[in-house]
Amino acid sequence: MLRAIGLMSGTSLDGVDAAWIETDGRRVARFGPSLTLPYDDLLRSDLRRILDLAPALQPDDPFLTDVVRRLTQRHIEAVAAIGEPADIIGFHGQTILHQPQHRRTWQVGDAAALARATGTQVVHDFRSADVAAGGEGAPLVPAYHAALAHGLDLPLAVLNLGGVGNVTWIGSEDRLVAFDTGPGNGPLDDWAARHSNHGFDIDGTLSAAGHVDDAVLARLMDHPYFSRPGPKSLDRLDFGRALAASGVEALSPADGAATLVAFTAAAVAASPLPAPPRRWLVTGGGRHNPTIMLALQSRLAAPVDPVEAVGWNGDALEAQCFGFLAVRVLRGMPTSFPGSTGVPAPLCGGVMVRS
Repeated sequence: MLRAIGLMSGTSLDGVDAAWIETDGRRVARFGPSLTLPYDDLLRSDLRRILDLAPALQPDDPFLTDVVRRLTQRHIEAVAAIGEPADIIGFHGQTILHQPQHRRTWQVGDAAALARATGTQVVHDFRSADVAAGGEGAPLVPAYHAALAHGLDLPLAVLNLGGVGNVTWIGSEDRLVAFDTGPGNGPLDDWAARHSNHGFDIDGTLSAAGHVDDAVLARLMDHPYFSRPGPKSLDRLDFGRALAASGVEALSPADGAATLVAFTAAAVAASPLPAPPRRWLVTGGGRHNPTIMLALQSRLAAPVDPVEAVGWNGDALEAQCFGFLAVRVLRGMPTSFPGSTGVPAPLCGGVMVRS
């Protein structure tokens, strides 16, 4: 067994999650401390700006270089705050561009600086090898979901709602199917930032006060992404044009938020799964929004619960995953699979940086 710290900065851009686990890359022997260090407002704003600039950015762009330095420093602080020794660190970095159809995916973060500062070997760049081989590069959590789901009733669906939504369907004999479902919290967060004093829909208050515009929702669900079979994946901004053309901008703040919540839930309900799951377990920030959870419960045919219902820590799950995947990389084990990313054969991704 190895001690690992996983670091995850998701598409919601809210901060870095860190978690300590002990694992052999197949099962988790022990869970340790976990935490979230939020980004300051300036860093979050700059990261959001970089998402718009990324297609034309060069790696040595001065603005990008400065943001990467501050981003990495926050990850160094997260490792220090965990306060436990580790044999390896899994460093996801911040995704600023994801275009697998063009064989491009870009996660920023200075792994070498992280390794030097912590004195610990670091695995990073988990997605590039998968995309280069023809895979979608996402999602990468299915192997970890399957490890945690050992002993639960199958088939099971694990839904992660960050900026983008993704689902892992776990069947018998470790059969895995996974893909991005569509928008998670990203469009709703952006809407709340423009129409309220907050960067997200706190406690679902804004969306709960509104009504769904069915015509706008129908236009959004007409997006060609939903007719594609999996595996498939998304960039956080992939629905930008569809949102602009849908008419949502003409809605009131509350009705727009309610419609975006319905969009997230309808996209999940449209997921092309091999068989209906017996249960949906929800992780990621979206599970904290009561309006999203109610929308999911109204559209899905099986029980919908937060992952805490089976003893998992939804706030730490993705960070734990990248600690788990780092151990798999160290041991030469696959991190992505044909059923999860569409890669032609099981593949071990990730790049190792020694301290």
